[in-house]
Amino acid sequence: MAKFFNEMTALGSGDDGAVREHYREFDTWLQRQSSERIERKRAEADLAFRRVGITFAVYGDGAGTERLIPFDTIPRIIPAHEWTALQAGLIQRVKALNMFVHDIYHGQNIIKAGIIPARQIYQNAQYRPEMQGIEVPSDIYAHIAGVDIVRAGEGEFYVLEDNVRVPSGVSYMLEDRKMMMRLFPELFARHRIAPVEHYPDMLLENLRSVAPPSVSDPTVVVMTPGMHNSAYFEHAFLAQQMGVELVEGKDLFVNANALYMRTIRGPRRVDVIYRRLDDDFLDPLAFRSDSALGVPGLLSVYRAGRVTLANAIGTGVADDKSIYPFVPDMIRFYLSEQPLLNNVPTWQCRKPEDLAYTLAHLHELVVKEVHGAGGYGMLIGPASSKQQIEDFRRRLIAKPEGYIAQPTLSLSACPTYVENGIAPRHIDLRPFVLSGKTVSMVPGGLTRVALQEGSLVVNSSQGGGTKDTWILEE
Repeated sequence: MAKFFNEMTALGSGDDGAVREHYREFDTWLQRQSSERIERKRAEADLAFRRVGITFAVYGDGAGTERLIPFDTIPRIIPAHEWTALQAGLIQRVKALNMFVHDIYHGQNIIKAGIIPARQIYQNAQYRPEMQGIEVPSDIYAHIAGVDIVRAGEGEFYVLEDNVRVPSGVSYMLEDRKMMMRLFPELFARHRIAPVEHYPDMLLENLRSVAPPSVSDPTVVVMTPGMHNSAYFEHAFLAQQMGVELVEGKDLFVNANALYMRTIRGPRRVDVIYRRLDDDFLDPLAFRSDSALGVPGLLSVYRAGRVTLANAIGTGVADDKSIYPFVPDMIRFYLSEQPLLNNVPTWQCRKPEDLAYTLAHLHELVVKEVHGAGGYGMLIGPASSKQQIEDFRRRLIAKPEGYIAQPTLSLSACPTYVENGIAPRHIDLRPFVLSGKTVSMVPGGLTRVALQEGSLVVNSSQGGGTKDTWILEE
């Protein structure tokens, strides 16, 4: 069995190791629980989630397009000192990413310095020339960032991915916590667990702080593509939790270079849009002319500085996987600091020497599309058949610039309830970083778990589950 870091016990590949200090109180409680009680509580959670409608689209799933996201009742626990270090690294990283996006649409200093090749920016599918020279409030582009963190080796944390377009998952973080408090209130009396339920208030405050400077009492809305979007539950949830309107493009219109929302009391000016649809669909006059989801003329209002979009148009350049290898260099360049969190070693297949290495080691690498998301368009060499590897090889040779490769990390695992009882399953963590007048975070994030034995794919869209994430207070 492959070695991996076990979050709960000190032995990486087994279940019989010494329980780690920060899990001991939970382990004591767990040993006293009957299997009947745990199973009853799990069924209660499933029923509650179904009633609330917490589902996610699993594309290509023959069982149906909408499925309940599996929820596991064994939490992922992180001690305070580890979280303090993680938080510092995440804030540093997101600050640099925001400075990078501002730079590429203004001075392009990082390109002039020879740190990132110009073609990596200007030929990037997420680059938006329409954003050149536009000033955005506080120079913030990624107002909400979800950074995927994995743990490997002897327990080192690595950044696997930066999500700064429309990162999702925070509603599941909040609902998982509510569910654990409902099912096992005694656990919260036994542990000092940092709260997360104030996230919607922090998000609203963050969004209001980046309204156009001339606005004293900004109106904030959440903009959704509609109920058929895979993350629609989250869009509606966050709007409700913040006490703001959930709107679609058809609910908004432009007049006299200002944006308005249709209401039963007449038009109402909109100052900040937390938008949950991609750039291409925002304005059919500027991007995709066939988009029925956007608002004609929205870009002109945005360029005039009369509405704030969170996240900003063109921010996707910063979370493209072809840009990911340069983030440590960004930190050094913009902040004059050494990165506090490491990247996963990455081969850029656009480079002939990196492509040659990747092609020779496909059976042991993870290869990803630079524009891919959700676990799609990737090869996990050790888990693939010879035919799958050869099929992927042809795609890689045909378009090497569209891929990066990384070693297959042995992700850390956390005990998880499965059909046969409790067994380790691989996990990652997506903390959420809010950038506005200040940079802030709630302690924790969404822990995703690969429910299939040996699987490293944790994405909800690929059938992964979630866990509550506990940050223990000192």
